[in-house]
Amino acid sequence: MLREIIKIDEEKCNGCGNCVPGCPEGALQIIDGKARLISDLFCDGLGACLGECPLGAITIEKREAEKYEEKTVMKNIIKQGPNVIKAHLKHLLDHGEKEYYNSACEVLEENNIPVPMDLETAGCQSSGCPGSRTLDNRGLQNKNTDFSGEAPSELRQWPIQLHLLSPQATYFRKADLLLAADCTAFALGAFHSKLLKNKALAIACPKLDTGQEQYIQKISALLDDAEINTITVVMMQVPCCGGLLRLVTEAQKTAKRKVPVKSVIISITGEIIKEDWV
Repeated sequence: MLREIIKIDEEKCNGCGNCVPGCPEGALQIIDGKARLISDLFCDGLGACLGECPLGAITIEKREAEKYEEKTVMKNIIKQGPNVIKAHLKHLLDHGEKEYYNSACEVLEENNIPVPMDLETAGCQSSGCPGSRTLDNRGLQNKNTDFSGEAPSELRQWPIQLHLLSPQATYFRKADLLLAADCTAFALGAFHSKLLKNKALAIACPKLDTGQEQYIQKISALLDDAEINTITVVMMQVPCCGGLLRLVTEAQKTAKRKVPVKSVIISITGEIIKEDWV
């Protein structure tokens, strides 16, 4: 296809390598002393590397090239760690590439990798975002389930929203804490019996709630003041939900005490698909 893509003037290039970290897609490498475009499909043509070359050896041209493939690029980027992931996503947002951004979100979701906390609400808002996509799961419901008997509630306290909670409340003292994303109790039918039983509860939405710095402070206080025993973080299988686990990670950094943390992932069809101590 005919599209914009970078062009490297080999005569001007001295192989300094400044352009390599300046490419969020990892499309550039120094080979035989010169900067090289390793694959057309890794170059989005947006020119993030242009300002990194001190000799002006990189320009944009329009020519026949393989179509840029965001999902292929993202699969390579996730191997390079969270800093590279964040740089790439920010690059896409800065250039208004929502379609590419949503494709990147899908790859993160497939690999159970959360979107960086400060980018969650900045993008991934179109219908292509896994967390906002409309799905009809009525055909997956179990028509033979007997609901004649009421399941008992395992809720031990009130309030439950993290903003409203007091870490000094007696029911948190040396308790096992269940920190659940708002949607999880609606998605998992056995939420009370499988997850909430014998635990104190806090709920939050890492995508829509404001004042998340206060969340970090409260979790830190629960660790130090309430001396909670463990934290079980329950999230949906969508990229933005991973922000809940990062809140706990940030709180652990500021708290004096460290406790075991368990991550539980709920599918959008209402199943526990992954449980890990982190």
